[in-house]
Amino acid sequence: MADDRETWTTDEFGASHEGWVGVLLADGTVPAPAFFDTGSGPDVHQTSHWSVYDGHFPHVPRAAALRGVCWCGWTGPDHGLDWSAIGGHDLEDAAGEEADACCRDWDAHTCAVEAATIPLPETITHLLNQLEAEIGRLGKSSPLAAVRAVRRLEITAGGAGYRAARSARHDATPAQAAAALGLTEAATRRELARLGRWDPYRA
Repeated sequence: MADDRETWTTDEFGASHEGWVGVLLADGTVPAPAFFDTGSGPDVHQTSHWSVYDGHFPHVPRAAALRGVCWCGWTGPDHGLDWSAIGGHDLEDAAGEEADACCRDWDAHTCAVEAATIPLPETITHLLNQLEAEIGRLGKSSPLAAVRAVRRLEITAGGAGYRAARSARHDATPAQAAAALGLTEAATRRELARLGRWDPYRA
């Protein structure tokens, strides 16, 4: 059963640092997902979207605070909800500022994660930025040439990634590799296996 809460990710860290607006109740606990009968047979809708926790639905409690949450286990500061001011207004509209604050907290968290990853030489960062800009310019004058350039880049990256992953496999513990890449250990194992072309479940 899918959960339709809104989530955030970055291109580099993906699901390892997927974030969302979390809900806290007055007693400091996290509520279970809310279930709603759609009225169409046995189908039941499940959601953890923060906006449904307004106490207006049966068996769905009222949120006392919102906070940013990340899949890695990080949680941000609490942003309390003033129900005397919210009153009967729609929670998603009335608490939009608090929800936006949660997103900003998560942004700061991912910046901290990036800062803790293994640094890249400035020459590599410069070359990557320059290459992206050059391909972008090429795409305006000759889109097909830009596509060919991207394909060549993928081939080059594949070969370099294969060699690097095979070396990295024996260069660090799983925890060290995960910290260096800013990923979970499971995601790091899958990523190294993808680049190094081995079965992650038989490594």
